[in-house]
Amino acid sequence: MSFFGKRSASSRLRRVARCARGASAVEFAMLLPLFLVLVFGIVVFGAYFTMVHGVQQLAAEAARSSVAGLSEAERVSLAESYITANAGSYPLLQPARLSVSAATSGSDVFVVTVNYDASGNFLLTLPLVPSPPTTIVRSAAIPFGGF
Repeated sequence: MSFFGKRSASSRLRRVARCARGASAVEFAMLLPLFLVLVFGIVVFGAYFTMVHGVQQLAAEAARSSVAGLSEAERVSLAESYITANAGSYPLLQPARLSVSAATSGSDVFVVTVNYDASGNFLLTLPLVPSPPTTIVRSAAIPFGGF
């Protein structure tokens, strides 16, 4: 027989079984990865959607500003200058990573296409979350006559 006896060993075992002091730590350890995936997913895709929205807005406003041009060359120049002047006002977009192409499509529609390379953005490389596409391409078309 041990020093503590049979009775005290079984009572200690029951006491350990009833103890819930470590339960919170175990639950936290089980839920932490799920919580991190959820938080990182919100941050990554929120940043991605912010960049997509910014690129779309730049394309749309550049197309609207190109309406004032009389020739295709003037329209292209107006669209490019709009994007150059306003790209810095979008918080997650780096103006150096934007490229613009503008041209007449068909006979009566002017199309502005903005490409953005988001591969350098650290928010899209956070762990635990699948990365969204790093190239964002958005277009806006406006008919001649402005409507």
